[in-house]
Amino acid sequence: MRGGSSPQRDVLDVESLAGHLLPVGSVFRFLAEHRDRLFPDALFADLFPSGRGRPSIPGEVIASVIVLQSLHGLSDREAVDALTFDLRWKAACGYPVDAKAFDASSLTVWRARLASSERPQRIFEVVRDVIAATGAVKGRQRRVLDSTILDDAVARQDTVTQLIAQVRRVGREVPGAHQVIAERCTRLAALTGQGYDSTAKPRIAWDDAQARDELVTALVNDALALLDGLDVETITAAGGKPAEAIALLALVAGQDVEPAEDSDGTDGRWRIARRVAPDRVISTVDPQARHAHKTVERRQDGFKAHVVIEPDTGLATMVELTKAAGPDNSDATVGARLVVADPTITGPVEVLGDSAYATGDMLAMLNGKGWTPLLKPWPIKPVVEGGFTIDDFTHDPAAGTLTCPAGVTRTLTKGRRAVFKQACATCVLRALCTTAAKGRTVQLHEHDLLQRQHRQRAADEGFQDTYRQHRPMVERTIAWLTRSNRRLRYRGVTRNNNWLHNRIAAINLRRLLALGLTHGPTGWAIA
Repeated sequence: MRGGSSPQRDVLDVESLAGHLLPVGSVFRFLAEHRDRLFPDALFADLFPSGRGRPSIPGEVIASVIVLQSLHGLSDREAVDALTFDLRWKAACGYPVDAKAFDASSLTVWRARLASSERPQRIFEVVRDVIAATGAVKGRQRRVLDSTILDDAVARQDTVTQLIAQVRRVGREVPGAHQVIAERCTRLAALTGQGYDSTAKPRIAWDDAQARDELVTALVNDALALLDGLDVETITAAGGKPAEAIALLALVAGQDVEPAEDSDGTDGRWRIARRVAPDRVISTVDPQARHAHKTVERRQDGFKAHVVIEPDTGLATMVELTKAAGPDNSDATVGARLVVADPTITGPVEVLGDSAYATGDMLAMLNGKGWTPLLKPWPIKPVVEGGFTIDDFTHDPAAGTLTCPAGVTRTLTKGRRAVFKQACATCVLRALCTTAAKGRTVQLHEHDLLQRQHRQRAADEGFQDTYRQHRPMVERTIAWLTRSNRRLRYRGVTRNNNWLHNRIAAINLRRLLALGLTHGPTGWAIA
């Protein structure tokens, strides 16, 4: 059943005894004074619908602990230890001096209940409501889109480790699979003398390419034999962990391998593929973690945190964590979704962001909303170094034509292509335009005109000045997010997304206090 806090203070209540020692403007002092107002019991009523059983921990206490835990980057055990031994935590949560904190498992239970509820990010939403109530971002006409990679909580696995681990997992999760493994998956043991019950990497000559290929061949064929020996259709239809284990085994058995160099793909000989599979699973422990390239040189493994920031205050108004790769998780796709859903935007705004957000689809969305894009444009590269770019071709949308730098005009096809091939044969500018033997064909983007107009605007000094002026505060907000919290504590998108919302809520609350957050007769305000 739902628990509640008593209005009666304990004789050893820390806030009464030493609350005056808490720094003014600190999150500790704010929660000590306003946690019941910020997180009333009714906020969590739906999590405990039954009136039976032992009362739960008061919602205002758990919410306060979650905020402090997220702010300071503590584990569950570290958080309850702080609540037991740190007087600041006791004051913030309304605990007496001699009170022991609840068990760490209670935080796990509360997170699970929040995650399965209709409002899993309610703590973040409450703090955002405070932002709206203060008017801190009211009338502010800019939002900045940004993202950062957060490291996953597990180690990256190579192909061999993934295959062995996943065969072992199928043996655990799928009824009867252990016997199938013993009967059919014998190639690894025959080659190395090591079975799937061992967690160690097989002993082979790792510097020998042939030995590595033989090991990969044994593992892939064992995996295929295991799948062939199980009723995959029935297991998949039943769903649950067995179906997930089967699907992941099939994925890792195929994502990183290809037929051996002199194989036609039918003789069962395999090797590690000479390419990286799109959306590659990098660990069977956390199948949702991904490779990510923030730059060409900088590669990370993990997830991507997307944020919408008001640049004058540094407050984050929308946030989402996604996989670090894949078209559905690109900066522009997620950024467009977030900024459109931002409830703090009440009028036309300027949307700032780097070149990852300056896609044609994003520009079209902003144009449709009547918002101004201040997005660093995609660099356009000529086909020939030092030659013509797409902007040197004149696009006439009314006539549906494209004219090349030599003055040759072609009508666009239904696929928005302009074919100049024959004209290129005698063109004196050909050396600056194309290297194609048959001449040039130009493929126009659906939103080519918007992209051209945007590149022209971006060359204006006012555009550049605005972008440079508001970028530093955004970098500071990202630094607050990642400071001592670059590595995630949980597995999967859902759990880490919930953590990210709580982390941003805590950072927003601290930022509001720095801006002068107070509560008076008229409600929340910035002093």
